[in-house]
Amino acid sequence: MFTFKHRGLAKMLNTIETRHGSPSAAARRLAVGAEPDGAGTSFRVWAPDRRAVSACIEGVGEHHLSREEGGYFSGHFRGIAAGMRYWIRLDEDETLYPDPASRFQPDGPHGASEIVDGSAFAWTDAGWPGLTLKGQVVYEMHSGTFTPEGTWTSAAEKLPLLRDVGITCIEMMPIAEFPGRFGWGYDGVNLFAPSHLYGRPDDLRRFVASAHALGMGVILDVVYNHFGPDGCYLRSYAESYFTPAYENEWGDAINFHGEDAGGARDLVIANARYWTEEFHFDGLRLDATQSINDLPETHILREVAQAARDGARCRSIIVVAENERQEARLARGIESGGYGLDALWNDDFHHSAAVAMTGHNPAYYSDHRGTPQEFVSAAKYGFLFQGQRYAWQGQPRGTPALDLEPPQFVLFLENHDQVANSGWGRRIHQCTSPGRMRAFTALMLLLPGTPMLFQGQEFGSSRPFRYFADHEGELGKSVERGRKEFLAQFPHLADAPGLAAPGDPAAFEACKLDWTELERNRDIVALHRDLIAMRRTDPVFAAQVPRALDGAEIGEQAFLLRFFGARGDDRILLVNYGRDLNLESLAEPLIAPPVDRRWQLIWSSEDPRYGGSGIAPFDAEDGLFIPGDAALVLSGV
Repeated sequence: MFTFKHRGLAKMLNTIETRHGSPSAAARRLAVGAEPDGAGTSFRVWAPDRRAVSACIEGVGEHHLSREEGGYFSGHFRGIAAGMRYWIRLDEDETLYPDPASRFQPDGPHGASEIVDGSAFAWTDAGWPGLTLKGQVVYEMHSGTFTPEGTWTSAAEKLPLLRDVGITCIEMMPIAEFPGRFGWGYDGVNLFAPSHLYGRPDDLRRFVASAHALGMGVILDVVYNHFGPDGCYLRSYAESYFTPAYENEWGDAINFHGEDAGGARDLVIANARYWTEEFHFDGLRLDATQSINDLPETHILREVAQAARDGARCRSIIVVAENERQEARLARGIESGGYGLDALWNDDFHHSAAVAMTGHNPAYYSDHRGTPQEFVSAAKYGFLFQGQRYAWQGQPRGTPALDLEPPQFVLFLENHDQVANSGWGRRIHQCTSPGRMRAFTALMLLLPGTPMLFQGQEFGSSRPFRYFADHEGELGKSVERGRKEFLAQFPHLADAPGLAAPGDPAAFEACKLDWTELERNRDIVALHRDLIAMRRTDPVFAAQVPRALDGAEIGEQAFLLRFFGARGDDRILLVNYGRDLNLESLAEPLIAPPVDRRWQLIWSSEDPRYGGSGIAPFDAEDGLFIPGDAALVLSGV
């Protein structure tokens, strides 16, 4: 790591330093890390396995921290200010370590920590109310590939383009400091330090402020289920950060309820508050919560959600979870025995849509057939698997979720995982027909769930999104082997030539969006803009109320969904992902028009403005003609 020289001088400086007594945790904004206050800086570190802890300030000297109860060491030192760099010494070790709660790592996870004043930024969003779940259109972005420059400053310049399409909420992939020149961010090791690869902490704050000025929120993807394998020095501070009690496919499980679990809990809870308080994030997306292990009655997820809300103060926020097991209790209120989160990613919808759009269902897609009934059920009930057998895993999957409300299910046709898992990182529109893509885009954007787009999807980006991770030596080889083993579950990828290695810089560079495509693909942009405008302004689609929708299969690859309006102003969404359908009559009561009304076509995915072949004459009284690979919207007039 690092050796701090001139230890005699450091001890002398520490002796003559004017210092306050060790402040209690309550006197600080957060439980851990370095916090400047104008007069000096307060340090607090959890290291229960150590006898002594010091903060070594570069160019200044070494300052010994005082032991507290519970394994903490703390101290306040005058003259130590924001911008200074420091290390942590444990006992009398010559090796120095970064602060586990460092606010910035300007040279990466192996370098010195930098003191940052989180209260100094001049915010301009005092009138911003925050986000509530209903009505959101989410957009997942990766900071390093969203623009060619890969910075928060350049990303902020693109925000007006997203606002014009109708995006209301950015979901930023993880940014906690990680090793290497590029990566997805899920191998973060410094939870409080925004990655130096994308800019400085205030650049991130400016990005959030810019989004708020445009009426858009920003939520952050955080990883509380594991730490990355390179650059994580937590074991040097305390073995009890981790536990062997649980298996974890990405690394050692974090200790949230075993012996001496307080430090890990404090770290994560403080981190959740940190992002909403000091960066004004409008919520969190919690990665792989099925691997966050804790006792149900005191589960850490409850405290994480509450801490994030406390940090936001008067602003409302949303907390979204990825949960492979589809455990509905995460999205129930605490008063109902739940964990108090707002929404869950709905993989079932994605898997059914991917099968229907591509015709393939290998590996974890094998329990989905892409049938019309699956989409009717997904529209009405959210998850398709709510406790019944899941053959791919040979066990039940999911829990009953019939009481959850439609917006609590996040729907998507693309996300970072699913695009990358195509092997070559192909976008879904490159794996299906243009007409079918338009039809399923309409389905996702008009359903009462919460839709999410992946970066570039709104303009039909041709750029791939592959798995990339810059690790050196044996770790890099191990990651490459692991990726090949994962993709081997897909028979067509088991021995596929030409798959880029995760550590190949060219694989990373190829994933950067080409923003000239936004202008070239105006038809795809118009499709997304019009559909989002419809879901926001049409009172029936905007309602997102429970049990106000029903549906029926009307063909081998066709179905209808009827959205019931509050005043009899119902809407019908017809989706046909097969051949043309000519239905002279249809023995299905859901297609019957409201009393004294008739159906009128108000939108078609085959509109030439979207690249379609044209809108056929429509008169429901003469029967229904539904073009193949198309979606139609009907209104009662």
